[in-house]
Amino acid sequence: MSASENKTFVRKYLEALSGKPKPASIVDQYVAEQALKDHIAGAEIGFPKYILEPVEMIAEEDKVAVKARLKGTHLGLFNGIPATGRKVDMLFHITYQIRDGKIIDHWMLIDGMEMMQQLGLLPQQAS
Repeated sequence: MSASENKTFVRKYLEALSGKPKPASIVDQYVAEQALKDHIAGAEIGFPKYILEPVEMIAEEDKVAVKARLKGTHLGLFNGIPATGRKVDMLFHITYQIRDGKIIDHWMLIDGMEMMQQLGLLPQQAS
């Protein structure tokens, strides 16, 4: 697929998951990499029906870099943290590698401190 087709694929993938349950039957249509499947399943437990909004995308060859917004409510166990009932709304970055119409690798960067602050587990930084 071309870089442009890969961007379109990632948009469709994000739309298919955003704000909805994320059953394996849907995830499997887009993702081949087990680590990403596990991450999605864990995030869905912690933040059911979390929303992913792409803000910016850059594609080159078989990679698509995405700056996106994550929105959700912490209603279940996530990374060992019991539900807080708090909302998160934060930016993150993820790069996907795509081959044969599936995500085969990813690299994600999210500000864990910001997430802990939004969950009420760390004090907010003074501005």
